[in-house]
Amino acid sequence: MADKAGHAKEAEHQEKEIDVLEATQTVIHKALGKLGFSEEVYELMKEPMRMLTVRIPIKMDDGSTKIFTGFRAQHNDAVGPTKGGVRFHPDVTETEVRALSIWMSLKAGIVNLPYGGGKGGIICDPRNMSFPEVERLSRGYVRAISQIVGPTKDIPAPDVLTNSQIMAWMMDEYSRIKEFDSPGFITGKPIVLGGSHGRESATAKGVTICIREAAKRRGIELQGARIVIQGFGNAGSFLAKFMHDAGALVVGISDVQGALYDPEGLDIDYLLDRRDSFGTVSNLFKNTISNQELLEMDCDILVPAAIENQITEHNADRIKASIIVEAANGPTTMKATEMLYNRGILLVPDVLASSGGVTVSYFEWVQNNQGYYWTEEEVGTRLEKVMVTAFENVYRVAQMRNVDMRLAAYMVGVRKMAEASRFRGWI
Repeated sequence: MADKAGHAKEAEHQEKEIDVLEATQTVIHKALGKLGFSEEVYELMKEPMRMLTVRIPIKMDDGSTKIFTGFRAQHNDAVGPTKGGVRFHPDVTETEVRALSIWMSLKAGIVNLPYGGGKGGIICDPRNMSFPEVERLSRGYVRAISQIVGPTKDIPAPDVLTNSQIMAWMMDEYSRIKEFDSPGFITGKPIVLGGSHGRESATAKGVTICIREAAKRRGIELQGARIVIQGFGNAGSFLAKFMHDAGALVVGISDVQGALYDPEGLDIDYLLDRRDSFGTVSNLFKNTISNQELLEMDCDILVPAAIENQITEHNADRIKASIIVEAANGPTTMKATEMLYNRGILLVPDVLASSGGVTVSYFEWVQNNQGYYWTEEEVGTRLEKVMVTAFENVYRVAQMRNVDMRLAAYMVGVRKMAEASRFRGWI
């Protein structure tokens, strides 16, 4: 029975990933059509140009050898080297990595970076591995993909269940292989190894800027605005703090255990102090509600910052927020996006709202290449300028073309890549 349940869960997960890829391809097709590009351009854009699958033998602490499977997708390098994170997770699939590499291309295009999208992953659970085992796996992955990555080819970064320490091991392994120090090979490194100030909170800062800009468009004062944040991990917790400090009322937050809601506003500093290393805090309270209930609570701004497919056709008509800003990847289905747009709700899509992370990763790469490092204030000022410009561009396209913000973001994101591919003579 356990095996059957496991296979059913795996099949369900793979079906979701296929849905995500197909939904992404559908919007890209529509965006290219709106921009007047030919069908050949879509054929080039709908899949990664390269997809590498590797097998990584690792000596475990008990003396056995375990073989891990890893992936690296490079979507399109017409604009410049590809860029994207590496995730260590038991549910990593090739389809997921392909879809996420396309999203990275769109993010880079939206914030006008000289990158295409890349993505990587290893099927593993680092939470059940020792420190030395994770190090050996990190180094083994770099050895396996070393021929197709590099500062001018493809630049990895942290993602789900990876961090600055893992990036440091990967950089060191790459530098050993190439026999020269190469900090620009990877971003998300510790500061002492060429990392950038502001990288850890970059995604949340980008979301914060998008919330502020969206609130302006809807005439909502951020001071006193009621905000619900689904998810209290890295992005959600930083975001809750930023919103709280800006004078907004964070009336709801959630984690994997449940959700907290208080119309008078939550004590964010207290919650941050009490949460555990996985961002869990709701288990300390009795009067909790479910994640789904939280999405439908009364608020001005809703921020899904947890997992995909949280707002669907089944609950989109019960959302009370007038603005939704997606901090998570794919939290709103395509049907729900259409329903929300028809209701007049302003939805700021994930490919725009969460692009602060790749923007500061770009800043790190630039600093590595020039050997000159910026202060946290300089990073913040540059991020502000990039995100505000990106929001304005997407919002203007949405208004001019009379389309929702998701389609507008895809139109902005895909244009540069399509034009670069055409100028290169690929299509």
